[in-house]
Parts: sequence; structure tokens; C-alpha cells
Amino acid sequence: MTTAVETQANEKELAKKAAEARATEIAEKEAKANEGRTGRGLRVFYGMTRGRNTTMISYENWDESQPETLPDSIANFVELRKLSDADLLKRLIAGDNEILYSEASDPISEFVDPTWDEEVQKRFRVSVRNYSVDTGMSIEDAANVLKPAIAKAQAKKVAAAA
Repeated sequence: MTTAVETQANEKELAKKAAEARATEIAEKEAKANEGRTGRGLRVFYGMTRGRNTTMISYENWDESQPETLPDSIANFVELRKLSDADLLKRLIAGDNEILYSEASDPISEFVDPTWDEEVQKRFRVSVRNYSVDTGMSIEDAANVLKPAIAKAQAKKVAAAA
């Protein structure tokens, strides 16, 4: 007789295998769809619709894993996408809104000093998350432990540069 725990473990294993098979299928389809595409421009990607009864869809996107396919200037972007000023503005606003939301919704953002350079800010965020997870502390407590040392080091760096 199979127990509920064994059944649940078996279902999880089957779901994992199905997801791996789907990922392999998608990767193969993407490779085939992009065979003739070279240079800068969009690439074909495959994904699944959201909700119940998902189906596979194809769409074009910028492939950030291949920097040589990305536009190298705003003018190049507009040329590749054949965008009007209104369309470009719409995309800039949508993208900027997404970035602003992402930054604002980051629970660590209130502890980051905006005067620190971008790389220090990124490392601080990662350090706070890792420290919080590893010690079981809240984000706020972890940030308050780490921030004084980072702030002191950054102040020394600024003073040395002056």
C-alpha cells in the first residue's frame, strides 16, 4: 500500500521531470526558431500562458544573454524596432515604471545609502539578504548590523579620493 507521503513524493518527482522535459523542448524550439537570425535584433522565445489550461506561446524579446544582439544606442534601438516617438516614449515609461516599482518594493531599499556607488549598493543588498537568511534575523536587523561598517568604509573611500 502506498502512503500519502510516498504518493506526494512521486507526484513531485513526476512534476519535476515534466518541467525539465518542457524546458528542454522550449530550448530546442528556440534554437531552431533563431537559426537564421544574426546580428542585432530580437530573438524568438517560447513560454507558457498564465492561468489554467496553459498553452505554449512564441514571442520576440531581446536576448540579454547575448550582448552582441542588443542595440548599442537609443538610435540603434529605434531603428531596429522602427518606433515612432510616441511608441518609444510609451516603452520608456513602461520600463521606467517597472524599474521604479522593483526598486521601491525591495525591502532593503530603505537601508541603502544612495550616495554609495551602484556596485556597493548591490553587494549591500545581497549581503543583507544572505545575513538575514543565515542568522534568522529580520531584514531590518541585518541591515542595521551591516550598514555602519559599509558606511564607515565608504566615508574613508570618499575622504581618500578628496
